[in-house]
Amino acid sequence: MPSFLLHQFRRATSITNGIAMGANTAGTLAVLMLVLVVNYDVVARGVFNSPFMGAVEVVQFSMVLIVFLQLPDVIRVNRLTRSDGFLSVMEPRFPRVVLWLRRLIDTVSAALMALIAFAMWPEFVEMLETQDYFGVPGVFTAPWWPIKLTIFLSTLLCAIIFALKVVLANDSQANSNATKQQGGKS
Repeated sequence: MPSFLLHQFRRATSITNGIAMGANTAGTLAVLMLVLVVNYDVVARGVFNSPFMGAVEVVQFSMVLIVFLQLPDVIRVNRLTRSDGFLSVMEPRFPRVVLWLRRLIDTVSAALMALIAFAMWPEFVEMLETQDYFGVPGVFTAPWWPIKLTIFLSTLLCAIIFALKVVLANDSQANSNATKQQGGKS
């Protein structure tokens, strides 16, 4: 691959990684907010006999946001739940085969994430136009569109991260081998 193109892909990776880390931070803040809401509900219910109406809906809303805000960073750091046992056993003897299998897995993953994003866009537009909401009227309601937008943007970012992993697989393999060799010399 030409060095100019390689530089552009590395730059794109750097940008997407920064966005993924920012989204992860937002997801972590949402977790902290959720802890505060649940603790408030417990204290208000136990001490004042006045529970926070809508606590269940806030938890449901927050869980989807948290998962999709943190998903791109999980993919970025290769912590997505999957079984790499077969690849780990094969890697010492067949490193190039494993590299191509990882590329295949990342390609399929990118395609699936892109399909989810493609399917989510019309739902987001519909929810934005109709101002549809979830929850219990009079207790707690929230619009659906922020959830749909978060899912769309998250899966789109995941597709891009997977695609960049496919394109830069040889580059990351070389960096990984260099790191292992430096670690072995220390």
